[in-house]
Amino acid sequence: MDISVNENRNENVNEKRIKPKFKVKLSGSFLLRWLVKIAAFITVGILVGLIAYILIMGIPNLNADFFSWEYTPDNCSVMPAIINTLIIVGLTLVMAVPIGIGSAIYMVEYAKRGNRLVKLVRVTTETLAGIPSIVFGLFGYLCFNVQMGLKYSLIGGSMTLAIMVLPSVMRTTEEALLAVNDSYREGSFGLGAGKLRTVFKVVLPSAVPGILSGVILAIGRIVGETAVLIFTAGTMAAVPESGIFGAGRTIAVHMYQLFNEGRDMEAGYATGVVLIVMVIIINGLANLVGRKISKGKETK
Repeated sequence: MDISVNENRNENVNEKRIKPKFKVKLSGSFLLRWLVKIAAFITVGILVGLIAYILIMGIPNLNADFFSWEYTPDNCSVMPAIINTLIIVGLTLVMAVPIGIGSAIYMVEYAKRGNRLVKLVRVTTETLAGIPSIVFGLFGYLCFNVQMGLKYSLIGGSMTLAIMVLPSVMRTTEEALLAVNDSYREGSFGLGAGKLRTVFKVVLPSAVPGILSGVILAIGRIVGETAVLIFTAGTMAAVPESGIFGAGRTIAVHMYQLFNEGRDMEAGYATGVVLIVMVIIINGLANLVGRKISKGKETK
């Protein structure tokens, strides 16, 4: 009996010693979980608030004249800006995406580990990613507009934007390729496939979701950029007659100009609505393409 009583007392003492520690851990994790939730709610709330404010202020100002083919001071048409934006997005992606993906493929698949050139390229891309956009704008103006004689043009703005978004495309592609399991490569080599076929038939399709995320980020930065394009593409409120070698403004520059002038604030809010819808559509199309590519790979 004495032994059992002592054992019970020891168990009670041990429980009392253990319980406070367990409560401290539980309270700490509980507090951290709620802090994370609050941070997420604040982030989503700010985003929803901004979008709601723009929609409330802009939707009542949308009308048929706002989408006329020609811009006038009366209608403040956004259609020329939409066309110029699509042209600049297409030109920029054509220049930046192949170079970014090709550079990432070389660094991950072909370069030897510890290669000094790879280290130099990574340092360069990280440095480019941290440079302010206004610096890119001044560089593009001096290099493309002045030295190359392109003047204010869509092609000059696209070339400058390609340099600006290249680091993000390159780094996201590199991370996507590194995330592909080495067993895919080993299996392809075991079946007799060469290096080039393995990269383009096995590795790249598996890395498509990660690559597309970098492309989507690049598109968002291109569409929303103003400082670079004011210095390189100009602020002409029309589709250039000389094509990509003429000056023109994008939607973001169009909205900036309307707010800067101060007399067409309603049209500026309406332009913000168009910009939001355009970004959503472009991102949706990019995600749709990525899903189709992934499904096609799974069926094969």
